[in-house]
Amino acid sequence: MRELLRSLPAVSGDAPPFDQGTASDDPLELFAAWFTAAVELGVPEPHAATLATADADGRPSARVLFLKDVGPEGFAFATDARSAKAADLAANPQAALGFWWQQLVRQVRVAGAARYLGAEVSGVDYLARSPASRAAAAGVRPGEPLTSVDDLRAAMRDARGRIDADPGFVLPTWQAWLVVPQVVEFWQGSADRAHVRLVYRRTGDGWDHALVWP
Repeated sequence: MRELLRSLPAVSGDAPPFDQGTASDDPLELFAAWFTAAVELGVPEPHAATLATADADGRPSARVLFLKDVGPEGFAFATDARSAKAADLAANPQAALGFWWQQLVRQVRVAGAARYLGAEVSGVDYLARSPASRAAAAGVRPGEPLTSVDDLRAAMRDARGRIDADPGFVLPTWQAWLVVPQVVEFWQGSADRAHVRLVYRRTGDGWDHALVWP
């Protein structure tokens, strides 16, 4: 594996121009611009992000999920209250998100407090999903032992029947969360390894931002 890994190209995308001197004072505006550029270029699933959490003892965990909204308050996603990430966030409500858009040689890192948005917002998020997505969420038992994938598919079929019969059904354990950023880093890679890191830090009601060494 060592030789294989070292043989693979890195920083191989095509980085667009990025003038740090004219970057917005608001990192959410810059995120929107970078995200739109990724969508327009056809980056596959640009809304995929790695969510990192830690439990009460500081043991970290990370997984890929899909961003559901970005607004002035932060970055939204959802999960089941029975999941490991929900348990982590209940015990230690801090989180980090990482986005990687290879074709643009860009990544964005977000770190801040995680906030549960309540039953009403969670219900709205759940009902906004496709019937297949709602059935998948309703049919599973996150983290519990599973005998076979056939059992999983059967449970999801049963859940789809329930969703079709009651389109207003909301999974009681569904939770919408928001990562409220305290630090947002924009990283643009360069083939000569002179990577650009522009870091925003929250200061009261505003933001400071500056370049840092790679």
